[in-house]
Amino acid sequence: MSSHETPRRATIADVAREAGVATSTASVVFSGKANVAPATRERVLAAAAELGYAGPDPRAASLRRGRSGIVAVVLEGHLRTAFLDPVTTAMMDGLTDGLADLSAGILLMRDEPGDDGSSLASAPVDAVVLIGCSGRTRASLDVVRSRGLPVVVIEGDAGEGIPRITLDNAAAAADVARHLRDLGHRDVALVTLSLDSERERGPVTPERLAAATVDVTRDRLAGMREVFPEAPAISAAGSLIDEGLIVGRMLLADPASRPTAILAQSDLLAVGVIRAAEEAGLRVPEDLSVAGFDGIAADGLGDLVLTTSVQPAVEKGKAAGEQVARMLGGEPGTTLHLTCRFRVGTTTAPPAAR
Repeated sequence: MSSHETPRRATIADVAREAGVATSTASVVFSGKANVAPATRERVLAAAAELGYAGPDPRAASLRRGRSGIVAVVLEGHLRTAFLDPVTTAMMDGLTDGLADLSAGILLMRDEPGDDGSSLASAPVDAVVLIGCSGRTRASLDVVRSRGLPVVVIEGDAGEGIPRITLDNAAAAADVARHLRDLGHRDVALVTLSLDSERERGPVTPERLAAATVDVTRDRLAGMREVFPEAPAISAAGSLIDEGLIVGRMLLADPASRPTAILAQSDLLAVGVIRAAEEAGLRVPEDLSVAGFDGIAADGLGDLVLTTSVQPAVEKGKAAGEQVARMLGGEPGTTLHLTCRFRVGTTTAPPAAR
């Protein structure tokens, strides 16, 4: 019985023999890493077609390297809502760029409530990127570290020895708040991102803040309250326009106690607040100033340009990808600190005389 009639899987050596070329030549045709004479290439592909050879077994390469070629990205909350936020998509674009030299695939994993990290314990991945690092993520983190895998955290503190990509959230939020104070605002209300993985919407009490686990929320709030220490704050259930609308309605419900400005911790929340203002018959910025944070291209603003702090979302992802690549290459990962840029728009103005 000839080799190509046996039921076993055809190998590259079988293809080379059939085509009358060296195994290394046949291998190069499939890897595409060097030029091969067109006639030789066609002979090898014809032999492969006849033998039913579909290309190198990806498992063989990964076994040789001891790697899967996959990097896990752990996001908190529902993936469908994560990707409604343009900051996440920009960050993922950057991460893909940063991993380009590795040709790695990305496995998106959700850090679910009650998860003890077991899904990450068995995931066939070479490295892990954590987006944020709340208390819940730490269980996953301990598991990953015990496997000896490289870990990088984007905007969160994973403890000693874990490289981080950080943002000047507190300083940048304070810049936006100072702008409102310089315009003359004193009666300012705040809309924050989620405080923890429960994502509860409601007034931010000292007790809730003390128990908060999301660093980004805490840092941006600290920056805002550096300028407006007494400003009341309501936490949203996520960075969504609909959430900004709901919280905006709560803050604008009583005309007697309405703030002259609302400072939101994301641009999507700010857009929702602007909708709530329009719904209440208020003009932005004449009757109410609104500012955000992120610098995304937000829909639903018409001719308005949001006053905000522009964060380097793509660069944040790229830096994380580059650190993963470094660590997989045997170099130590390093923590990188990125900065935001304040941008004044047309949604803020001096408060109207009451």
